[in-house]
Amino acid sequence: MTTMVATPAVRADWVRYAAVLAKVLLFGLLLSALIWPDLSGIKTKASTARLIVYPIGGMVLPLWWWAYGRTRSTLHRSFPWAADLLMTLPWLIDLIGNRLNLFDTVDWWDDAMHFVLWGFLTAGVLLAFAPRDLSRPITTLVALGFGATAAIVWEVGEYVTFVRNSPELATAYTDTLGDLTLGTSGALLAGLVLYQFRRKPTDR
Repeated sequence: MTTMVATPAVRADWVRYAAVLAKVLLFGLLLSALIWPDLSGIKTKASTARLIVYPIGGMVLPLWWWAYGRTRSTLHRSFPWAADLLMTLPWLIDLIGNRLNLFDTVDWWDDAMHFVLWGFLTAGVLLAFAPRDLSRPITTLVALGFGATAAIVWEVGEYVTFVRNSPELATAYTDTLGDLTLGTSGALLAGLVLYQFRRKPTDR
């Protein structure tokens, strides 16, 4: 009997296909939100800002690679598809959650997403831009620095664009503190997991 073993090339192909599919789904949902805003789930949640920010978030790594990384990056010899997938998933999953109304109907969904999606985003950014030989403490500090900063920017953006003029304002302080804690915790876990993943076999 022949045993099928996935080679690195095969695994790389699957990551590439998954990243491309995530992009297609992301832009498909964004387009549908433009055409059918009432069905998007983001109509009253800063939809205009999301329709601007989400494409940028999904394309920032390919644009960086096209403008700089492919000729001058010392971290990657080819486009970092795994990082691209991880940096695309937060925007895609957020849109899917809003489209299915999960943020308003499932009590734990928003909290889980702040933890999980900040983990994905932080892991993607570290894979794309952080050197492989960073120590555990430095990797942790970088993850915390990026994750906490991104969480603060997100919460400020939410407040400015729709929370201050919505019924959510009454509970915004408590909710924001929880979201910041969860997002930063997700980023911390991502940094620790990525450090373990990047360690050389001889170091384990």
